[in-house]
Amino acid sequence: MACANVTRREWLRHAAWAAAAAAAAPSLLAGRGARGESAGGKAGPAAAPPPAPGRAGSRVALTAGDNRADNVMRALRTFEKEIAQAIGSRRAVIKPNNVGIDTPLCATHADCIQAILEFLKSIGKLDGAIVAESPASGPAAAGFDNYGYRPVAAKYGAKLVDLDAEGFEIVQVLDERDLRPHPVRMSKVLLDGGAFIISACKPKTHDRVVATLSLKNIVVGAAIKYPGFGGRGGRGGLISDKPTVHGGGHRGTNYNLFAVGQRLHPHLAVIDAFDGMEGNGPIGGRPVDHRVCVVSPDWLAADRVGVELMGIDFAKVGYLNYSAAAGMGEADLKKIEIVGEPIARHVKPYKLADNIEEQLIWMKPVRNP
Repeated sequence: MACANVTRREWLRHAAWAAAAAAAAPSLLAGRGARGESAGGKAGPAAAPPPAPGRAGSRVALTAGDNRADNVMRALRTFEKEIAQAIGSRRAVIKPNNVGIDTPLCATHADCIQAILEFLKSIGKLDGAIVAESPASGPAAAGFDNYGYRPVAAKYGAKLVDLDAEGFEIVQVLDERDLRPHPVRMSKVLLDGGAFIISACKPKTHDRVVATLSLKNIVVGAAIKYPGFGGRGGRGGLISDKPTVHGGGHRGTNYNLFAVGQRLHPHLAVIDAFDGMEGNGPIGGRPVDHRVCVVSPDWLAADRVGVELMGIDFAKVGYLNYSAAAGMGEADLKKIEIVGEPIARHVKPYKLADNIEEQLIWMKPVRNP
């Protein structure tokens, strides 16, 4: 793991904490189902850990231009045959990143969703496709309305799915404050072995893990909440399981994203960076006019390129470093083939969150009280 500011001794001490935390990991692969019907009302096949993307020959498409949908479509076409083969008989599940329901800058743009659906149509994989979300701050339906998803979905016959209203499985995550596993309800729609998961997101700086890209969109988005939680008109006192995934602190958040990511990760990463977010993301940041798009079947390679485009030191993003060390994808830029635009031409430094120094505690050794 590349942590430039950490000595070998400090890393070994930190690794001891991670080893203790790993005791929770085996239970990530076995969940207890509840409300067991998947979207569409029919039980899907038993969930199985999807294979991690191969490290050999990882390719990332990077496009640039003044048309968001065209950027996305051109990037997707780079992998036309590979994506069609990977989807096979599975259902395409497009997971946008609508962490908030009434802040357009924080959310996946409807033009990005339309480009993905048009691409799926062009390769004969549109049948049964859904757009599925569980926002952090309110009901999915409000986000679908506010961000203009309904006419797009109707045009392609795609169903809009509220993950909070579907089945779930129990997955155990770590809390750094007690180093014990804690149960989280995770969407069965996303855990379903018959789903081909497309993470459609924006690059944003973050107030917990430095940057959020394709993996975080899936892992935290999979944790559900009771319908009616939060948002305008929401009922107070109801429960969201998303805070539990944050693991009680910055160390816990980074570990849980990595640990759950071993089972649940995108099969296709679509990072629409036509406009990104800098500063105090994932909701309260400022826009960055970037006008690029990153696509890859290797989600880690896509996130690695995304971090580079944002001008962020990769060594500071804990969960991605953990994932790289575990071989969950390719994170070495020298081993990633960039198809299209050169990265160097489009690097645009994003201002990090105000609490960045606090976030980097994951890089420091754990000290006894």
